Parts: sequence; structure tokens; C-alpha cells
Amino acid sequence: MPPVEQVVRADVLSVAVERHGVVGGPPVVLLHGFPYDPRAYDEVVGPLAERGADVIVPYLRGYGPTRFVDAGTLRSGQQAALAHDLRALIDALGLAPPVVAGYDWGGRAACLVAMLWPERVAGLVTVDGYNVQDIATSSQPAPPRSERVLWYQYYLHSERGRAGLAAQREEFARLLWSEWSPGWAFDDATFTATAPSFQNPDFVEVVVHSYRHRFGLVAGDPAYAQTEQAIARRPAIEVPTIILDPTRDSLGAPEPIEAHRIHFTQIAGHVCVATGHNLPQEAPEAVVDAVVALRF
Repeated sequence: MPPVEQVVRADVLSVAVERHGVVGGPPVVLLHGFPYDPRAYDEVVGPLAERGADVIVPYLRGYGPTRFVDAGTLRSGQQAALAHDLRALIDALGLAPPVVAGYDWGGRAACLVAMLWPERVAGLVTVDGYNVQDIATSSQPAPPRSERVLWYQYYLHSERGRAGLAAQREEFARLLWSEWSPGWAFDDATFTATAPSFQNPDFVEVVVHSYRHRFGLVAGDPAYAQTEQAIARRPAIEVPTIILDPTRDSLGAPEPIEAHRIHFTQIAGHVCVATGHNLPQEAPEAVVDAVVALRF
């Protein structure tokens, strides 16, 4: 069945949401990354809805139909903003504590809400583990091989990069899809289904702010200052967690479970999946299995 499309006022945003399954059923929130959108979960929502779940798939700030309520709000892409967006959405929908699942930006939001407000989360499915930025150490250089794959972040530190993203949003995103998931032979139709989300009027500003803030190059939104301070302490995540580690992601190799135990106190599973960066779209069954293990 097609999703129910809603627009939900959640703090500073009017969040566009696709909702599947049974409203009032066990809630599951699925969060996409950059540069993707809810289409990443198209093969995940059906199996969860069939189990009676209330499946919520929002467009993150700066994507698709989601909009800022106030023109004067800073178009921040910082991690604390993503955390507040998710918490506000859970509250606005009146959800019982959901399982939250995500990767990339969405994985960061999911990890942070589970870390900062664990009473709001029943379980966490996180791609790549502890998806929390350590801004205090961001100026320390990584090995050249690791630095090389972050070219897109350094590009966006410049005004040339901002202009390039604004003028060539689709070309930029498609290149990243190909580089980050070298074994994923996505077709034109798959990419075209997501590409309209990059035409959001706030997309460029949110993305540029994100990749500058995480390196300490720009200030964050003062509204999230206390939250950023809490994040900087990098506390452990104490909710039941399943970690999905892609083995073919060119952005980095998976870590052993011993390394993950530093950041998670309740690891319910650790699964290495033979995919690239966009794990939910490349191996949707892995996400379904993880959510089912935590929720049903």
C-alpha cells in the first residue's frame, strides 16, 4: 500500500513524513543520510508494516518537502540540530518509545537521541556504530588514505564548493553514491527517484553548514549549544542496540565488536553486511531483520 503522507510541526520544522503500517502499532522511525532520502527504505517498510509496525520515514531538514517554519532560523546541519529534530518528531507524533534506525546523518540523529534521551528510544539500529562527531579532535589529520575519501567535505569548506553544490546537486550526489557504494549497480530510475529531494531550498545551506561545523569552521546554532556540550562528553549509549557494519563502504572499514563495546553497553547484535555506504537500499533485509530482532 502507498504511504500516508503527513506534514508534522516539530519544533523549528514542518517535517514531511511517509507513514506505513498500523498507526498505534509498535513504532519504528527510519532515518536517511546524505545525500539520500526516504527512498532508501522503500524495501524495508513493507515487511515491517506487515508485522503491524507503525513505520515513520521522515525527510531530514534540507530535504524534499520538509521546511523550516521561520525564515530567520539558522539553516544548521550540525549534529545537535539533527538530534533535536528527531526528538521533536517523536514527541509531536506522540509515539511510544520507538526503535530508531539510521545511517550517515540519520544514523547520527538516531545515536544521539538514544544517547541523550534514552527514555525516548526502545532500541537502536545503527549503521557504522557510534555515529557521533568528535569535533574537539577534528583538526587532527588522519592517514592520507583516509583523508583522500573526504574530498567532498573539504570541497564544501570553500565558497567554490558551495557554488558547485548549488549548481550541480544531482551530479555531486550521484558521484558520491558511486564512490561510496562501488559494488551497487543502481540504475537511472533509482537515482532519479531520490534526486528531487536535493531541490529543497535549504539543501545547500544545511549541507554546507554541516560539513563546516563538524570541523569547527563555523559556529553552531546557539539554541543547541548545551546539547553540543553534552555530545562532546561522548557518553556511552545504553539502549539495546544492533550495529550493522557495511564491508564495502569506501568511507571506512568496519570495526570489531570489541571496539564498539566502548560506546555501547547493550549490544544485541553486530552484523557485517556486504554492502557499501547506503546499506538500507543495498541490503534492506539486514535492516528489517535488525528492527524485528529489537521490536518483535
